[in-house]
Amino acid sequence: MGSISFFSEDTPFELPHQKVIKEWIGNIIASEGKKLKHLNYVFCSDARLLKINQEYLDHDYYTDIITFDSSDQEDVIEGDIFISIDRVQDNALSLGNSFLHELNRVIAHGVLHLVGYDDRTPPLKQTMRLKEDSYLSLFHT
Repeated sequence: MGSISFFSEDTPFELPHQKVIKEWIGNIIASEGKKLKHLNYVFCSDARLLKINQEYLDHDYYTDIITFDSSDQEDVIEGDIFISIDRVQDNALSLGNSFLHELNRVIAHGVLHLVGYDDRTPPLKQTMRLKEDSYLSLFHT
């Protein structure tokens, strides 16, 4: 199995249950028939993720996650996933979820993008949400 790393860039945040989350992410990747090479999760602020969104994707809006795939092989997962802690907190409040539940959803969402799922249309979003729910049901701390 490859490696998964967690970083905090411009906001003080330390992910709880890192070992369990690494195993869970590894299980998601394996369940989707892929192999993990290396994955970085970078937790940051709204301001930092907005800047990344503007610079790299030419989008001028806040988002909770941006995923960069750096793998050159179809069945190998390698990339960087940036997550706005501010946005996850706001989304958790507005959706009536706990912060950790929403954070785990976003963590799964990023890896699902890397294994090949898209969410650009309503039917694709629905498929992505069903996958997130399925994998969230398998997460236990």
